[in-house]
Amino acid sequence: MRIVENLRMALRSLMARKLRTALTMLGIIIGTGAVIALISVGTGATASITSSIQSFGSNLVIVIPGNYNISSQQQMTRAQGTLTLKDAEAIADPLEVSGVAGVAPQISTGVNLSYAGTTISVQLIGSSQDYALVNNRVVQYGAFFTQMDMDNYARVVILGADTAATLFGDAESAIGQQIRINKLNFTVLGVFEELGGIGYYGTRDNTAVVPITTAMRRFTSDRLGSGASNRINLIMVSAADPDNIDSVSAQITQLLRARHSIESDAENDFTISTQKDILSSLTQITSVLTILLGAIAGISLLVGGIGIMNIMLVSVTERTREIGIRKAVGAKRSDILIQFLVESVVLSFMGGLLGILVGWIISLIINRIATDIFVTVITGSSVLMAVGFSILVGLFFGIYPANRAAQLNPIDALRYE
Repeated sequence: MRIVENLRMALRSLMARKLRTALTMLGIIIGTGAVIALISVGTGATASITSSIQSFGSNLVIVIPGNYNISSQQQMTRAQGTLTLKDAEAIADPLEVSGVAGVAPQISTGVNLSYAGTTISVQLIGSSQDYALVNNRVVQYGAFFTQMDMDNYARVVILGADTAATLFGDAESAIGQQIRINKLNFTVLGVFEELGGIGYYGTRDNTAVVPITTAMRRFTSDRLGSGASNRINLIMVSAADPDNIDSVSAQITQLLRARHSIESDAENDFTISTQKDILSSLTQITSVLTILLGAIAGISLLVGGIGIMNIMLVSVTERTREIGIRKAVGAKRSDILIQFLVESVVLSFMGGLLGILVGWIISLIINRIATDIFVTVITGSSVLMAVGFSILVGLFFGIYPANRAAQLNPIDALRYE
């Protein structure tokens, strides 16, 4: 019953000074709302990145030029043209690497696409006929190019959904149309199904894919067949069985070391990463950033706690005679201490509850602004952490004023004017 009475007295005292109570709670409200909103941003970004990477499937192995485990100077030297189209063809050979479902070597460059007076800038990707399989892309309209198109350096292109919609309005009507890529005529062979989200080349629906042989001949400084040609940006390999990714990675490593004539005691001139490795690294980075955002927002909670301590000290001064009277009629020091602690905690708890509403509203606003990038995610753990921290702040910053009130001499308190 004593706790109930203390709560009743705390609410009555706070409601007697509504404006001061509201202004004091404002710091806690803003702090709690900021913590919830910023953690929801970090959690949403993590979920978006995870979803984007997982959309490629669970069996992806990526080979990039250069060894990222050695010094940056060595890395820059070794990154120069260490992967070639011939390397990708060797990896695709089942006699060299077993358990591979598809291999997609890739180069990329920025280009201008034009049709009927409309010109847009997109990322052009040159790849093989396995690109759709390896990247889990579905051609919604038309068809993907074939090995014959690769061999014939065909001027055919597969457009992303956004690219097709921008140029033609209706994606389906793009099939068979002639567009210009950097002033060269290309036939639209297909249009990918819309994906949304962010990929390796930015928005994955705003791309164009052509045969890698055509891209090398038409859009790079190298010319297919020359001595320094066939250089590619990366090789994406799809393992037939996700459980065999480690085996596929080991076989690719052994094959490339042999092809590049790397001595047994020398570092690789390439780096192999699995989808699991990439996902783990990015998740770790985003988790750290989420914690950092929450910690920064938590500073405002501390500021709010200082405000609570300040107003509680004022309250102790204003109610000195009340404290003296309560002690004179038998109230113990612990009773006074608990009374003011309860008042401080109630103040911070009410601010925390209102902060949940503020954080939710901020998250909705962020969703409206960043709707094409990610969706904020408010979790129960973030809400409990924010409100719990706000209560702890109220308790911590309420201890000194409460202890000061409990230590007042009843005789001096009764004489206080």
